[in-house]
Amino acid sequence: MGIDTGPVLVLGGRSEIGTAVAARLAARGCGTVVLAARRAADLDEEEAELRRAGATTVGRVEFDADDLAGHAAALAEVEERFGLPATVVVAFGVLGDQAAAERDPAAAVAVVHTDYTAQVHVLTLLADRLRAAGRGTLVVFSSVAGVRVRRANYVYGSAKAGLDGFASGLADALAGSGVRLLLVRPGFVIGRMTAGMSPAPFSSTPDQVADAVVAGLGSRRGEVWVPAVLRPVFFLMRLLPRPLWRRLPR
Repeated sequence: MGIDTGPVLVLGGRSEIGTAVAARLAARGCGTVVLAARRAADLDEEEAELRRAGATTVGRVEFDADDLAGHAAALAEVEERFGLPATVVVAFGVLGDQAAAERDPAAAVAVVHTDYTAQVHVLTLLADRLRAAGRGTLVVFSSVAGVRVRRANYVYGSAKAGLDGFASGLADALAGSGVRLLLVRPGFVIGRMTAGMSPAPFSSTPDQVADAVVAGLGSRRGEVWVPAVLRPVFFLMRLLPRPLWRRLPR
């Protein structure tokens, strides 16, 4: 299937993984990259990284993932200024504070809003636009945290479980339309989001996740586990009795 070298849109332009994916795509001939994020004027570091990788045009668009009412306007601005994206990397998200979410329903809902509701909203808009054009690729980041939700991070995990199900269904709905969805299930990623936390077994870095994403884009796969060993590991972990499962750390 190969990689379309048309414009790349990163929703969540500060994301380490999103930027790393875009940099690899730029190195493979995707000359235009658009970074969509809050405070887009402050993305100098990300733009420099992309230009070093080979991007000839790096655009910036204001985008607040939590502002659902603003999604359509942001996507329209991207298309008007840079054309319809060939690849959209949906890279925004929050880990949240599990302890706070267990005490404060507003904190719990904030995590679910960003990691599930906002993703569903913008993916629905994107799928409609790309389906109308008959082409394009969506990259969606689920997590192994959503494969079987753990007590240690069940708010975040439940949002990822919902997103995983939605993205899987959306991929099926897009079959035959010319639009492709790549669902990525990373394990623990060592980066800004997890700073200060002890790495879990089979951890990866943003660069390793980006390498796996680009390899997936270059193939016909619809799902990518990072690292790949997590797929059989979680097949077995689904079989663990609940009393043992609830004791597992993040």
